[in-house]
Amino acid sequence: MGIKAALPKYELYFYTLVLSLAGLWAASWIFEASSDNVNRKTFKESVKPGWHYFGRKMDVADFEWVMWFTKFRNHIVFALSGHVIFAKICSMAAPQLRSTVYMVYGMLAVLATMGLTFTMLILSHCVLLYSVSLSKQKWLCFAAGLCSLATFKLEPFSSWQSGFVTGTFALQDVLFYGGSGFTIMRCMSFALENYEKKDGNYSFLELLKYNFYLPFFFFGPIMTFDRFHAQVNTPDLTRKEHEMWNIRIQAVLHLAAIVVVDVLFHFLYILTIPSDMKLVKQLSDWSLAGLAYSNLVYDWVKAAVMFGVINTVSRLDHLDPPQPPKCITMLYVFAETHFDRGINDWLCKYVYDYLGGNHDNIVKELLATVCTFAVTTLWLGPCHVVYIWSFFNCFGLNFELWVAKFFELEPFASMEAKMSEATSRRIRGVFNAANFWTIILYNVLALNSLDFANLVFKRLIIKGFPLSTLSVLFVTYCGVQLIKERERRLALEEEGAEKEKTE
Repeated sequence: MGIKAALPKYELYFYTLVLSLAGLWAASWIFEASSDNVNRKTFKESVKPGWHYFGRKMDVADFEWVMWFTKFRNHIVFALSGHVIFAKICSMAAPQLRSTVYMVYGMLAVLATMGLTFTMLILSHCVLLYSVSLSKQKWLCFAAGLCSLATFKLEPFSSWQSGFVTGTFALQDVLFYGGSGFTIMRCMSFALENYEKKDGNYSFLELLKYNFYLPFFFFGPIMTFDRFHAQVNTPDLTRKEHEMWNIRIQAVLHLAAIVVVDVLFHFLYILTIPSDMKLVKQLSDWSLAGLAYSNLVYDWVKAAVMFGVINTVSRLDHLDPPQPPKCITMLYVFAETHFDRGINDWLCKYVYDYLGGNHDNIVKELLATVCTFAVTTLWLGPCHVVYIWSFFNCFGLNFELWVAKFFELEPFASMEAKMSEATSRRIRGVFNAANFWTIILYNVLALNSLDFANLVFKRLIIKGFPLSTLSVLFVTYCGVQLIKERERRLALEEEGAEKEKTE
């Protein structure tokens, strides 16, 4: 059945009402737990004094958020502002040299921040992988790239290389592993694109321009080399109509999101509570469901804002960076689940789509997903939690295809063909709601802990059955139908736009 199947308006209004009330109900439970336990000993390290006008303490459990928007905000703003200023001057004076200026500024910033030995270490990996790319052997480029990545993710090689970084500043580890990891992924993209180049090779200078573009260097996102090379070397620097207005709007939205998240952290301690298992066991089933869901939503917001700030800078440089990740609220299939669209695009282009083809063959899909999550495991850093996360997400991606293939068989295919489109959409929504919670449970174990994910599973699926299980699934079903309605409207708008173009 098509995506354009419509439901009655009163039914959609009912779903909206149920979802809104359930969200407020879960938030009230979390707010109560946050307020009643603000002075617990286990909260001492992660709940600190916040904005004095609220008169409440603030959840500061997430180091990345604090790093970006509190402690090291000025350093990050200073570095990116310098890039914007030099880039603007260059684009006005000598636009043909702008990619070179980006590279020089990026290299100087890395040198000033991390020291000469780190810069030389990064350059040595660039030289190694560039040399391998000249062989024009795809398997060799992959093997060399993965081996280089492993030296930053596995002991004792990781500790040995991190010893090259001088100084003991607070951001050292984050910048080291971020800069080195993204460097290897970019070098692999360069090598694989060089393999596809029919006439000659890209120069080593092009690799340096690609790798040392400062906004992407430490924190990503990753643009594949083919896209970056084409965009950074385009001679046309004229902007589209309303482009600067859209950039300003996006910047304001990111700023507003930062303020909203900081305000909510004064009232909902969604990051600190899951770390106290003694407290978590005392919470209601609705609180647990709300905590699990809100943790994934927060992780999406964090990724969207962090990448959004960087993307705003890159758009000022006339680039079209990877879009922010799709909101977890809008996901009910594993095939669209990701928290970093740059890494997702990289994996799809070079591994998943390359091995899986059109993703319709069960054997090819199994091979593609296993290889994709093997690379992902190495990228994230092999450990017990990552192994479990990779296994379950790999299984979920394949299980979706198995279920789809099963229901394409008779008599299910004939039964669905006889149904109305609205009925088919409702039935599919039931399966999508169950899938939505498997996505949450499979990913919350990586964001919080195995113990928390295990407790949520037991309380909602086993001990909470049937009341908690069915009520949470019903609320999720309402949400899924609203997502499907949004997708239906977008599909109709796209169809209308295409008809106008053809006419």
